[in-house]
Amino acid sequence: MTTVSNFVPRTRRNVELALLLLAVGIVMLAYVNVGFAVQGQLPIDLITQGAWLLGFAVAFHLVLRWRASYADPLLLPIATLLNGLGIVMIHRLDLANDRIGSTAMAPRQIMWSALAMIIAAGVLVVLRDHRRLRRYMFTLMVAGLVLLLLPMLPGLGQTINGARIWIAIGPFSFQPGEVAKIILTIFFAAYLVQTRDALSLSGRRVLGFPLPRGRDFGPILMVWVVSLLVLVFQSDLGSSLLYFGLFVAMLYVATERISWITIGLLMFCGGAFVAYLLFGHVQQRVLFWLDPWSAEALAQSDQLVRGLMGMAAGGLLGTGLGRGHPQLTYFAESDFIIPSFGEELGLVGLFAILMLYVLLVERGLRTALGTRDGFGKLIAAGLSFSVALQIFVVVGGVTRVIPLTGLTSPFLSAGGSSLLANWTIIALLLRISDHARRPVEDEVVVPLSETVGRGRRNGGGKGEPR
Repeated sequence: MTTVSNFVPRTRRNVELALLLLAVGIVMLAYVNVGFAVQGQLPIDLITQGAWLLGFAVAFHLVLRWRASYADPLLLPIATLLNGLGIVMIHRLDLANDRIGSTAMAPRQIMWSALAMIIAAGVLVVLRDHRRLRRYMFTLMVAGLVLLLLPMLPGLGQTINGARIWIAIGPFSFQPGEVAKIILTIFFAAYLVQTRDALSLSGRRVLGFPLPRGRDFGPILMVWVVSLLVLVFQSDLGSSLLYFGLFVAMLYVATERISWITIGLLMFCGGAFVAYLLFGHVQQRVLFWLDPWSAEALAQSDQLVRGLMGMAAGGLLGTGLGRGHPQLTYFAESDFIIPSFGEELGLVGLFAILMLYVLLVERGLRTALGTRDGFGKLIAAGLSFSVALQIFVVVGGVTRVIPLTGLTSPFLSAGGSSLLANWTIIALLLRISDHARRPVEDEVVVPLSETVGRGRRNGGGKGEPR
């Protein structure tokens, strides 16, 4: 006997709105705290700053009510809170370094935050169903590789702080690798969901590990290797590690074979050893990791030591916002913004920020588990893993768990490229979560011409577009 349920899941948009108001309130409280600690008075632009953050957050919320009413209610408030706290810390560092007018970084971060939220809302409006992206699988592959190669072009690429990962267009600079990360994640998801059955079948065994057939595994392996080589020659070690971990994680999710984790660890150890032998900047990072207080390391850079001493000065509860000296650490507003928070908010405050990231990743993985199609499951899992890996690499680097790599903290660090990419990740997760939580009878119907699959030959299955 079949039981028919009339249960309709709640959209939870009112919960999202309440959490958004709480997030904006926390950011404004932090902003007031900085004003009293540094300037001894209430910030004169408090209403203006609160209005823009609340306005854009509520506008995004209204877009969700319109286009993705069943989307996860926690993703937007968490991203808004992290973004707002990052702006507060950058503003605090502007005051400490006497950066005013055109040299101030906080107004630029506000501008990029607004633009990033507008683009993310646009993604939700334009992309009614994430499954449509499957039809652009190889186009995305080419676009991702082109974006990675752009910084290598003479006249267009720029070398900043030893890494050639930027392109300059007039007065603006941009890091195309941030966008390439998202595009290649979607390509990996599309290819893996199309060939996952073939990848799960054993071809031949190498050193006791079953490997798939070359014709099935070759194309995606080639794209991954090319991506890593480009990033290595651009001296972007952090992104190389991120791409490697993302690729292995998505392979495991697609095939559910633990052997990929073992193979990935072996490849990582071998590749790290070879990179240490071949590249001087890798040897430098290892030196800073093993003994940052040595005379040889301090002669090259004392950035890591300053960051560690700042966090140690913060102790358990921190010095208080505006009452520490995070400006003494180089790049305190970008690569080392985590030590800046650690000094002024202490271990407790830093753990609270890390828990926000943990919750963000958990909601992304929950979305992946609840999604009814394999393509969406892989995209959500891949994007969630990318955020988790990035924050692990960042925090691990500044605390000497792993060598320092130079990645930025999602939403917190200064930089427009990172904000645009991470808000786009939030938009994609919101779109997929809306599909996962939406009742089947209300689901958007995707025309046959909008999908990549043609029957089971291209990986179509129950609950997936064909």
